[in-house]
Amino acid sequence: MILSGELSSGEQLSEEALADRCGVSRTPVRDALRRLEAELLVRKNDSQRSLVADWSLGDVADAFELRAMIEGYAARRAAERMDDATLDQLRSCNSAIYEAIKRARPDVQGFLDHNKRFHELILDAADSRRLTSLLGSLIEQPVVWRTAQHYGREAFNRSHSEHEDLLAAFARRDGPWAEAIMAGHIRRAFHAYADAHHGLSAIDRGAA
Repeated sequence: MILSGELSSGEQLSEEALADRCGVSRTPVRDALRRLEAELLVRKNDSQRSLVADWSLGDVADAFELRAMIEGYAARRAAERMDDATLDQLRSCNSAIYEAIKRARPDVQGFLDHNKRFHELILDAADSRRLTSLLGSLIEQPVVWRTAQHYGREAFNRSHSEHEDLLAAFARRDGPWAEAIMAGHIRRAFHAYADAHHGLSAIDRGAA
């Protein structure tokens, strides 16, 4: 509900109301709210009431900058450790992304699912528990979902193309090249979000 915008920024979250709506007791709702708070989707006010977090553009810029640095490094490590089986999985995943976006009306959810898997495969190939821990919450941030809702066909195509560039770097086991592509890939996604945030019609948007 937070990701879809059904619950808006600043809206209060009542444990009792959510429990009734989900058909569960308040205990799992309380646990879920704690997790959402840790993932920065929910915040507590001075009276300890749970509210839907409000992300400023500055918050988003910080998140994307961190993601560009950390995931860029993950791409470098992944390239240096890449095996043929993982490369085949990445290619298959990007082919699924293409199938989702080539429709007359792009399948946004399909794009998001396969895009998430693509980045997870890279993180797995990087083989670092610390990187996985650091990147986990950044990749799951709601801005990734919200940004994709504003993409046009050019944006989706650009994302797929940048993934193809990453595959080329991985095939050559070229860590520095993979790192540079990934950092640019994430930075482009931030500008897509910023353009949508400002209500602009950007010509050159991309997805991460």
